Amino acid sequence: MSVAAPAPHRAVVEHLVRQAVYAKLGKPLPRTASGLNPLVVNISARHCHLTPEAVETLFGKGHQLTVHKWLYQEGQFAAKETEFRHALDNYTYQRDVRIQTINDDGKVDGEYRQVVQITFDTQGRKSEHVTFAPQNTLERIQMSPADVSDIEQRLPFVLTTEDVGQYNLTYVGRQKVDEVDCYVFDVAPKVMEKGKRYLKGRIWVDQKDMQIVITSAKNVPDDMRKGHEDLSPPFTTYREQVDGKYWFPVYTKADAELHFSGGTGYMAQDVRIRQIVRYTDYKQFRSTVKLIFEGQDVTNNTGQPQPNGQPANGQPSQQAPPAATAPH
Repeated sequence: MSVAAPAPHRAVVEHLVRQAVYAKLGKPLPRTASGLNPLVVNISARHCHLTPEAVETLFGKGHQLTVHKWLYQEGQFAAKETEFRHALDNYTYQRDVRIQTINDDGKVDGEYRQVVQITFDTQGRKSEHVTFAPQNTLERIQMSPADVSDIEQRLPFVLTTEDVGQYNLTYVGRQKVDEVDCYVFDVAPKVMEKGKRYLKGRIWVDQKDMQIVITSAKNVPDDMRKGHEDLSPPFTTYREQVDGKYWFPVYTKADAELHFSGGTGYMAQDVRIRQIVRYTDYKQFRSTVKLIFEGQDVTNNTGQPQPNGQPANGQPSQQAPPAATAPH
C-alpha cells in the first residue's frame, strides 16, 4: 500500500484554472495573474455557470451551447402526479360537459350537454350521478365510446409513474405562465397498441410543485376507416391549485374543424365543433362511517368514552376545517 499524496492547495487549483482559461482564449496571462492571488474562482467537477457573454467570449460571437443531458428526471414529476392521482380519488367534484357543432354562420346547430356529480356511496366507493342531461340535439356528429373515455380519463390528463414509461418526453425549455415558472415538454406515445388511446402534445409543469398545470394536446389515434371514422379535436386543459397543495383540472376547451371523408352513400363534410368541460366544487371526501364503542357513537371523540359519554380528556373533538372549493 502507498501513502496518498496530499491534495493541492485551493489557491494552486485556482491559478491552474486561470491559466487554462487564458490559454483557451489565446491570450497571455496578465502579470497580475501570473502567480497565486486572492481572486476566488469556484470550480466544480459537475457543472459551471456561464452568462451568454461569457459563452461568446469563450467560443465566439453567437455561439449556442448544445445540451448534452438535462439535470431534470422525468420520474420527479411523474411521482408527484401519481401522488395527485391518489389524492384526486378522494375528492368529490362536478364535471360539466358541453359539446356543440357550429354551422357556416358561426351559430350553434346542435349540442350535447351532461352534468355529472362524482361522489362516494355510503361504503366509500366512488360513483357518478348524472344531475342534468337535456335532450341531445347533435345531428352531424355522434358521441362514441372513445369520446366518453377521453372526457373521463384523458382530458384531465395525469401522467403517473405507471404511465410515463409509455411516452417519450422531450424537453422544450422553460416558460412563465401566469406568473408560474414552468418546464415545457412535448409528449408522444412510444408505441400505440391496438385498442388503446394515448395523448400527444405538450405539457407545462410547475417548476416548484412538479405538477402539470397546462396540457395542450390531442387524443390519438383517430379511427380513419371509411364509414367508421372516429375523430377527436385538439384541446387545452388548465389546472388550478385548489387545496394549496395539488393542481386540479378546472377547465378544458377544444375548438376545431373535423374533416370526415366521403364514402358509399354519403358525402365528405367538415364539421366545426366546440367542446368545453368545467370541473368545479372540489371537496375532500370524509367518511360517514360511524364508530360504535360500547353502544355509543365515538366517531368524532378524541378518546374512549367515559361513563357520562364525555371524551377521556374532557375536551370537545376538533373537526377538520372545511375543504376549499375551486373558484367559479
